[in-house]
Amino acid sequence: MTLEYAGPRPFINQHGIEFLDGKDDKYAYLAIALQILKGVDREYKKDKIYTYESDTKRLSSKEMLDIVVQYEPNIEEIIEEKVATYIEKLKFEKAELESRTNLKDVEKKVWLKNLDLMKNYRIQRTKNKIFYMITIEKIVDIIHRENIQSLQTPFYEKYWHVLQTIEGRFNTIKSPLQPNLEVGPDETGKLIAKLTLS
Repeated sequence: MTLEYAGPRPFINQHGIEFLDGKDDKYAYLAIALQILKGVDREYKKDKIYTYESDTKRLSSKEMLDIVVQYEPNIEEIIEEKVATYIEKLKFEKAELESRTNLKDVEKKVWLKNLDLMKNYRIQRTKNKIFYMITIEKIVDIIHRENIQSLQTPFYEKYWHVLQTIEGRFNTIKSPLQPNLEVGPDETGKLIAKLTLS
């Protein structure tokens, strides 16, 4: 089981392979999500508020994998099952492409070759997304368990992305907690991202 950065989402066709801006691999956000997970999973003495600690150390791929395994011991089986489903999707994609009549044989051949070239890359991106989404699910579970009132992080793009994903997860599961994500200054005037749950 590997956890490593793959890269942005590829756009693949008969003309080549392009990488889409703004569609980064979830691996880029996983370390932050795991830091939030570890931060919310603690004993609360008074306020149920998570504030990101700026001295939090960066995590290696192995450390990230070890943390996910702590929270989801069946991660390997989950990954295998979801990747098997994704591989079937890739096979269907190729079969659909082979049956197209609006492409010349050489175009099909090039497109299929490009799909083959990017297969492992796309599978790794899928694995990274699974790790990331499991981490988000565990954060939401702990927020429910501990009745956490808010999460506060620096207002940077990656933190904002993770908080948006957490907010989206609350909306997806139709939680009784209503998430509200906003930006504002903290007590020192620095901009923070704040996800309030009520």
